[in-house]
Amino acid sequence: MKTDWQPLIAELAAYRAAGLTLPIWWRDDDATRSGPRLRKLGRMSRRTGVPVHIAVVPARLEPSLVRFCARRPYAVPLVHGYAHENRAPKGQKKSEFGQPHPDNAERAREGLTILRNSFGERLVPIFVPPWNRVAPETVQALPALGFTGLSTFTPRSQRLAAPGLVQINTHLDPIDWRNGGGLIAPETLIAQTVRQLQDRRQGRADPAEPFGLLTHHIVHDRAIWRFAENFLKHMLDGGALPCDLSRERETLP
Repeated sequence: MKTDWQPLIAELAAYRAAGLTLPIWWRDDDATRSGPRLRKLGRMSRRTGVPVHIAVVPARLEPSLVRFCARRPYAVPLVHGYAHENRAPKGQKKSEFGQPHPDNAERAREGLTILRNSFGERLVPIFVPPWNRVAPETVQALPALGFTGLSTFTPRSQRLAAPGLVQINTHLDPIDWRNGGGLIAPETLIAQTVRQLQDRRQGRADPAEPFGLLTHHIVHDRAIWRFAENFLKHMLDGGALPCDLSRERETLP
C-alpha cells in the first residue's frame, strides 16, 4: 500500500510560509560494533545527507565500531549510558539510569571516559540514557562529569535540563515496540509528525529544538528502513535543515 505523505508535505509548506526554520537530526541507539546493518545505516546517511548520531554503549564497545566512525565523518558518536542493562525494580519500566542508584554518576563518568579514550575528539559528550529514562539527580550531576547535552524522547520543555546541560530530544520512533517490533502504520507516524510541527508553528513547543528521528538499526526490517529514508527525504524536500551536533558542540541548539 502506497504511503500518503501529503499531510506532511502540506504542514511543511505551512511551516515555510510562517518563516520558520526546521532543524532536524537523526539518532540511532544501541550501537556496539560494526556489521552489515550499521554499514547500511551509513549508506543511508550518505544518500540522504543527514548525519547519523550513533548512541554507543560504552561497556560493550568493540573496535570495529571505532573504525567505522573514524572512516565516516557523518557518523557522530554519543554516550549511550554505560552497559545498557536494566536496573529498574521488578514491575517498573526498564531503565539503566532511571532510578537514583548511588553509582549512577560514576557509571556515567566511566562511560564518557571509555568513549573519549576510544573516539577522541569525534565524540560529542551528549548523554543518551537507555530506554530514554534518567533520574533527576543524575541529570543534575551530568555537567560536572563532563557532559554538555542530554537526549531522551518527546519534545523538551526547556532548553537546559540542568545548568550547562542542553536537552536535545528525539521525537519520532517508527518501531512498534509495544507489539513486538515492526513498523508503526506510516499514516500514524506522519500524523504524529504533523501534530508536533503544528505545536511548534503555533507556539506550543520549542521550534529551536532540532526535530529528532530515533532509529535502532539492529532491529530494522525492510519496511522500517524504507520509511526512515523516505521520512528524511520528505523532511528535507520540505525545507528541513540537517543538524550535525559535532559541528555545533560549542553552542548546542
